Amino acid sequence: MKSRLVLFNLSLITLTVILFSAFSAGNDPWNIPDKYKKMKNPVKSTADNVKVGKGIWDKQCKSCHGTAGKGDGVKAKGLKTSCGDMSSATFHAQSDGEIYYQSIIGRNEMPNFEKKVPDETDRWSLINFIRTLKK
Repeated sequence: MKSRLVLFNLSLITLTVILFSAFSAGNDPWNIPDKYKKMKNPVKSTADNVKVGKGIWDKQCKSCHGTAGKGDGVKAKGLKTSCGDMSSATFHAQSDGEIYYQSIIGRNEMPNFEKKVPDETDRWSLINFIRTLKK
């Protein structure tokens, strides 16, 4: 009986470790190359390009990140990783290049958008729109 209890406890501990690993996967800090950290947005923010960025957001981003960038889109619940809060001061403290890397290059469940948004000006217009999400 004692050996069954020990085996049960070991199984429970193993299951806990596996579940924790599965749910925390991809929520680790982003490893953003220095090249991107130093990038500046070459597209001046205007009403027109923010509108272009919003159109890209609505088509490509909103389903996971939500209308206001809070990570509460309809697809967010089905993801293993958090979409984060793109309206937070912490998020907006990042450089434009860091946001570009996360938004365009991606990782894990955050897909790469280089082919879906091939125009560089459109990509930076998306970053200009994302900057409007700040609380």
